[in-house]
Amino acid sequence: MSPEGVVGTGITKRPPQQCPDARRAEAQQGTVEQDTGPWIARKKVTALAVCLVALPVLMTTVSRRDAPWTAASFWPLASTSTQEKLLGGLLVPGFDERSCLSRYHSAFYRKNMARSPSAHLVKRLREHEALQRRCGPGTEAYRAAAARLRSWHGDGDHSPGACKYLVLVPYRGLGNNILAMASAFLYAVLTDRVLLLDRTTSLGDIFCEPFPGASWLLPQSFPVRNLQNLTGEVRESYRYLVQGDDAAASVSRRRYVFVDLDHSCTYHDKLFFCDDERRFLRRAPWLLMRTDGYFVPALFLNPAYQEELDRLFPRKDAVFYLLAHYLFHPTNKVWGLITRFHDSYLKNSDERLGIQIRVFDGDTPFQHILDQILACTSQEHLLPDVVTQEPPRPPTAGARSKAVLMTGLSSWYYENVRWKYWQSATATGEAVSVYQPSHEEHQLSGYTTHDMKALAEMYLLGMTDKIVTSGWSTFGYVGHGLGGLTPWVMFRPENHTAPSPPCRRAKSMEPCMHGPPFYDCRAKQGADTGKLVPHVQHCEDMSWGLKLVHPE
Repeated sequence: MSPEGVVGTGITKRPPQQCPDARRAEAQQGTVEQDTGPWIARKKVTALAVCLVALPVLMTTVSRRDAPWTAASFWPLASTSTQEKLLGGLLVPGFDERSCLSRYHSAFYRKNMARSPSAHLVKRLREHEALQRRCGPGTEAYRAAAARLRSWHGDGDHSPGACKYLVLVPYRGLGNNILAMASAFLYAVLTDRVLLLDRTTSLGDIFCEPFPGASWLLPQSFPVRNLQNLTGEVRESYRYLVQGDDAAASVSRRRYVFVDLDHSCTYHDKLFFCDDERRFLRRAPWLLMRTDGYFVPALFLNPAYQEELDRLFPRKDAVFYLLAHYLFHPTNKVWGLITRFHDSYLKNSDERLGIQIRVFDGDTPFQHILDQILACTSQEHLLPDVVTQEPPRPPTAGARSKAVLMTGLSSWYYENVRWKYWQSATATGEAVSVYQPSHEEHQLSGYTTHDMKALAEMYLLGMTDKIVTSGWSTFGYVGHGLGGLTPWVMFRPENHTAPSPPCRRAKSMEPCMHGPPFYDCRAKQGADTGKLVPHVQHCEDMSWGLKLVHPE
């Protein structure tokens, strides 16, 4: 039987007994980012962990070579200050800690904040929290706004001081959803809109509520039904309103405005990124938005928002990192998966390397992908070489240890990297352990348990010290973004051939916008939007995409 983790010095561990799969979904979806699979957890937990929270027991299939999710006691470090616990002011005290352990405990799993929030960002967050409490679900303001939407007669009776709303309809995989939520939240802050999430996804089950005293989940009684079926072809679509002779008057006659920001949306849809909210969208009390990606770079190209964004984010490469740590707090079940794996397999290593693998050409493992992984980690000195001559270099006491966390649908890549460091000693004498939490072999989407595992793996990738990610992968964007890590990006192969060079260090830790506008809002003409301002440039992995960088 093969070990679940191996080290270059030949030390192995015996895996626990496995259990049968609880369920297997049949559906597979195109390029959705859900590189996850079966997990297991031992039924016993330490008495100390039980006192803190009832840890879930998740019984699912596991490969004989998988690293098991064993229970480990969790106790916050007493030395962490209140300021660190609140992430430099991003968070506010007062939440019930036991109901969402990750909110205040995540700081104990990071070395330091990669970027600190500006005083203006902290101020605007507190203002937005007040807006969500005043106008969100359960308030008289929300009930009145929903009633007007339900009985709309096209009379344009929206008063200037009334609450305005942004309803986000995220779709595709969890990575796409997270990037869309962060983007929509920033837009809501910029335009003073209450953010509400369509609750047909699993997001309400895997994330805690981010706003004190308010919910961001759209009530099930919302008057507009079947939000997931909305497209840019509906009568209320922004693309049609913007082409009209009197867009402002048209908005007044609509129940809501629908903005379709799919990565393949049209030229007229993307004119949304040039709208300054004061022209005619301010007249729309309800803005419904469908998107599957990160559109923050486009907001930085809009002259109407540039001054405010400069105050919010003096460091342009910190936007997603700060928004993510404010918004996304895993529920206790997910947090248990994260902390148990971290404490059992990553915590005591001298260095942790994350390798995130996303293959867009099908489920079958490819040799050229493995070659690319090995070439990247070797050429960039992320993993040591091995020696093949006999006898091998004897292990030394106190040798430096390196834990490698691999995520992906297939276990084949993990097995080959693990075997490399099991069969041969490292040239440096380092002890290299290789782990993969899960591998479901096929894309699954929409299952709460599946998304729980996906989120846990994203957070674990963010707890590493260095990270290698696959180009085009939103799963990878979230993983390195959560950790504040500038990744080594593996280029997407062409013609089933490993690219040369195999990878490149990214310009920043910001995600890439896959479907950017190609329009200069100031000049009102087509343009290369990666060259308009120094802090918005083209992505390493997608030549037409846009990402934020901090110009030196």
